[in-house]
Amino acid sequence: MQLGMIGLGKMGANMTQRLLDGGHKVAVFDRSADAVRASAAKGAAGCASLEELVKALDRPRAVWIMVPSGAPTNDTVKRLGELLSIGDAVIDGGNSYWKDGQAQAAALKSKGIEFVDAGVSGGIWGLKIGFCLMVGGDEVTCKRLEPIFLTLAPKDGYLRVGPVGAGHFVKMVHNGIEYGMMEAYGEGFEVIQASEFGPALDFAKLSHLWNQGSVIRSWLLELAELAFASDAKLEKIKGYVDDTGEGRWTVKDAIDLAVPLPALALSLFMRFRSRQDDSFSAKVLAALRNEFGGHAIHAEAGDGKAKA
Repeated sequence: MQLGMIGLGKMGANMTQRLLDGGHKVAVFDRSADAVRASAAKGAAGCASLEELVKALDRPRAVWIMVPSGAPTNDTVKRLGELLSIGDAVIDGGNSYWKDGQAQAAALKSKGIEFVDAGVSGGIWGLKIGFCLMVGGDEVTCKRLEPIFLTLAPKDGYLRVGPVGAGHFVKMVHNGIEYGMMEAYGEGFEVIQASEFGPALDFAKLSHLWNQGSVIRSWLLELAELAFASDAKLEKIKGYVDDTGEGRWTVKDAIDLAVPLPALALSLFMRFRSRQDDSFSAKVLAALRNEFGGHAIHAEAGDGKAKA
């Protein structure tokens, strides 16, 4: 098939290469001319603008957006709505909020343009092992685009999960689960590290061991093994953890649906906690313990005071 790819970051560039390796023709655009040249050197048709990309495709066109969620995606969808024609299709493969996707689909539908939301998981490893695809959209449209999905995904790694919105919704929950799993692994390794056994224990070997028939085996543990192999106690890494929105949206939607998510909600809040050098709430707790019970408090480093 023929496809236009907008956004050539770590995911978009690898997806483009996987499609090219699978025999598809891909026209590409990115704000970075260097990124466009890099994909063009591997066989893609490099384009200097959205207009040029649309002109490079035969109708009915299919254009995949792989840019950050929010304004970058919204602006790109809006512009494509002005450039594409009846029967064309836009695929949003970024981590957009599912309700935003539904609104964009309605706007494009009024112009006869189809919209498909594709949740994409696989990270930087997708080029080699394939990308897990959770796709939402019109059944006929998704069937027409299926050769693209089947090339990007590993065996059994693609599923149309429902109408527009379903793809991003399922991917959102997928990422919420990911937050909880990562938090559990992090806490587990921390309690081991704090024990008398931790300093001498090889965490890379332990990660490998747990992946051999253990009930907690997973790809995340394979990645943990790689991380510990390159930095045994993660001394080169600061414990600062970002979030890109999906965990927040999962918790928000769970509140709207009155569904309890204690583990996933706490894992999100722990990411917030990781960004604090010194939690003010912890200061309040320490002060209160000192006031009501005379419990020791620890002075800030550099203020010339010891424990009080």
